[in-house]
Amino acid sequence: MFADRVLSGMRPTGSLHLGHYHGVLKNWVKLQQQYECLFFVADWHALTTHYDTPEIIEQNVWDMVIDWLAAGVDPSQAILFIQSKVPAHAELYLLLSMMTPLGWLERVPTYKDQQEKLSEKDLSTYGFLGYPLLQSADILIYRANRVPVGEDQAPHLEFTREISRRFNHIYGKEAGFEEKAESAIKKLGSKKSKLYTELRNLYQEQGDEHALEEARSLLNEQQNLSLGDRERLFGYLEGGGKMILTEPETLLTEASRMPGLDGQKMSKSYHNTISLREDPESIRKKVRTMPTDPARVRRSDPGDPAKCPVWQFHLVYSDEKTREWVQWGCTTAGIGCLECKSPVIDAILAEQAPMVERIRKYEEDPTLVRNIIADGCEKANKLAEETMRDIREAMGLSYS
Repeated sequence: MFADRVLSGMRPTGSLHLGHYHGVLKNWVKLQQQYECLFFVADWHALTTHYDTPEIIEQNVWDMVIDWLAAGVDPSQAILFIQSKVPAHAELYLLLSMMTPLGWLERVPTYKDQQEKLSEKDLSTYGFLGYPLLQSADILIYRANRVPVGEDQAPHLEFTREISRRFNHIYGKEAGFEEKAESAIKKLGSKKSKLYTELRNLYQEQGDEHALEEARSLLNEQQNLSLGDRERLFGYLEGGGKMILTEPETLLTEASRMPGLDGQKMSKSYHNTISLREDPESIRKKVRTMPTDPARVRRSDPGDPAKCPVWQFHLVYSDEKTREWVQWGCTTAGIGCLECKSPVIDAILAEQAPMVERIRKYEEDPTLVRNIIADGCEKANKLAEETMRDIREAMGLSYS
């Protein structure tokens, strides 16, 4: 019914590191070649936890966008924009808050987890409680039907689906809906009208999911239906009202295999990162001083790669032949730890070289980045306004 559209965003944390690149950006580069994609800077989300240090946000935004571009995110293939430059996010967030049960927000798993992890901050704020709803508004304002998330974020997407269902249930009930839906069925033609009705009955009476998918495909193929009739028939199919908002699907992404220098998750808060802008000599020093298997006290001591953080880097960067050499050399003490680290250093430097060149280009001419974002914000505002027109009309706020 709606366009196949992907939405994803990141909080502006400044320049990015290898964990961001392997965990998010490489996936974005693939997705932009397969779908219509919108990637945004979640600057309002940054304020939910850093409301008392807003001075860091602006520079963090531009540093992060430069790193996106350097990593291969392409403004000719995807729309890049800043959340706060599209006011409709805030409008939809406010309107959705009118119908969102408080208990739904309190039960989001990360709500209490984040409060515990960031116990040094006062997060007993309306903004922090409501941030899952702001995430929902970010997705629903573009009617994005695919959202790339890791398993830990899947509950947030299910929350968004519940919000969408609740909105459609409350506001999709237009006067004379059934009569208008039946009238729209007749516009399909006799054969397709009969098929639609049969498939609808199969789904509603027997729960036949295959019939539901076949009926959706039938509607998607119809070129002679108005948008209003199409929305009614999609809603009528499932026994509801008009489909005003989408129910986005999860695009589960592989968990990032990029560990930190100490074997933990790579994170700035753990001080174990290699940034995309890291100086080559700094990369060499950081990798050479990485901890290894504690059993290898002397060069002649054999070790176990599974107990060494460097092995996790080999799983990301090395080919099968190199990994076999590492396995043999470590378990037999045939190679030393510095020898083992050498291919990792070379691979990181080779990966970063083209990115560093692109970063330098954007840093030397900041207007390039500003223009890309300005263009993306204009496109995002246009898409958002299309959705808001339907939402205002459904909620009785479309004044003539």
